[in-house]
Amino acid sequence: MVRINSWKWVPEDCDLNRVDSVRFLGLMRNKNIGFVGDSLNENFLVSFLCILRVADAGTKKWKRKGAWRGAYFPKFNVTVAYHRAVLLAKYEWQPQQPQLSDKDGDGGIYRVDIDIPADDWANIADFYDVLVFNTGHWWGYDKFPKEKPLVFFEGGKPIHPPLEMFDGFKVVLENMVAHIEKVFPKRILKFWRLQSPRHFHGGDWNQNGSCLFDEPLGELQLDLWFDPSNNGVNKEARQLNRLIESALKGTSIRTLDLTHMSEFRADAHPAIWLGKKDAVSVWGQDCMHWCLPGVPDTWVDILTQLIGYSLETE
Repeated sequence: MVRINSWKWVPEDCDLNRVDSVRFLGLMRNKNIGFVGDSLNENFLVSFLCILRVADAGTKKWKRKGAWRGAYFPKFNVTVAYHRAVLLAKYEWQPQQPQLSDKDGDGGIYRVDIDIPADDWANIADFYDVLVFNTGHWWGYDKFPKEKPLVFFEGGKPIHPPLEMFDGFKVVLENMVAHIEKVFPKRILKFWRLQSPRHFHGGDWNQNGSCLFDEPLGELQLDLWFDPSNNGVNKEARQLNRLIESALKGTSIRTLDLTHMSEFRADAHPAIWLGKKDAVSVWGQDCMHWCLPGVPDTWVDILTQLIGYSLETE
């Protein structure tokens, strides 16, 4: 674990400085930043808060407007918060229903309304000035097995024929992007963070997959790990990115592509150091989230520079 921060990502042909928390919060004065999505966006948020809090000794916890967690910086009147919405669309468990009897389901299904945003972020359009969206890590049969499947609804009715997982992901993306474009004011600076790569070696998280590495991967190893044509356990990041990039074309939402730079860092996950007794035996190694300090700190440097450029050129 000690070596995680001995590696630094350096961009080619440009400079990337560490964020100056005081200067950045000064630039953001009277503005708010929101993260919406799954636990990898929460990972991003936690890094952000750790970096920013040194600029304001009066920082307070903040959990309003459906936020899962966040902080308020009174010295600058800035709020930075995370809204947990793992599929972005509204979903809920439902007991099996007669009209869905032709669908797999051990006593019930997870209903996904592709045209309704999750409650956690349904009413934030008038609050934030910068938003970072993501979804992807819950779109797998390890989270929603065929015995308890996702069933997709539109206009309150089940879609027929039923959609498989990736087709459902695509239509949810299209609908959530359309909702953001329609409902969120144009003044809001909107980003969509592409996938954070996983680094399971030898199997998936529930198949004794491991990431006990002490140095990054080499450039020539990346396609072996992540190219979908190799059908490895970490292929979903690039697969989902293609669908996300397609859905974002022609919109006001900017792509925040942190995938490739993060693919190298097989060494930077919690792995077996989960902080809870017996956690590995129950949940397996964590080769998905990131240690902090660590890779998300560089994400913060990139995001804050992009925000700074946008605000300074308004």
